[in-house]
Amino acid sequence: MPELLSREEVPVEVDFYGFALQDFDDGQVPVGFPEGWERGPFLTSRPGRLDFTSGGHTHTATLVIEVWDSEPSEPAGNWEETALAAIACKSGKLEARGVASGPMPEPVTLSDGSETWQIRAVCSGRGEVEAAARLGVPEGVERYVLQFWPHS
Repeated sequence: MPELLSREEVPVEVDFYGFALQDFDDGQVPVGFPEGWERGPFLTSRPGRLDFTSGGHTHTATLVIEVWDSEPSEPAGNWEETALAAIACKSGKLEARGVASGPMPEPVTLSDGSETWQIRAVCSGRGEVEAAARLGVPEGVERYVLQFWPHS
């Protein structure tokens, strides 16, 4: 049975409909975000980074990072988007970055060692944040749950 090793909830600044998670060690990311990013699929995996397309232009989303010892079940809930990907993260930490706003202040820790991770990303609140972002800068309307487990 999969075991949850850690769970962290952090705000992430979304701008221009996007954000990314990339290896905290920039030397492990051949093309840093936002270079090459285009508004498109919900999740795009690139070497050393994961690009996300949001439902809203400018807002603060809630990002839940779960680290598991093996593949977990999909989190319970009604999700508007679901995607699977993989990422090599040699530093064991990820940095969230907005399209224009740059890196968030604190990294997200996956592990202390070099690993390749499978990821399941689910999201809710996309339709709601699309409408709310037209009227202001909403907070916590769009919610992402990212489940990481070691690639076998």
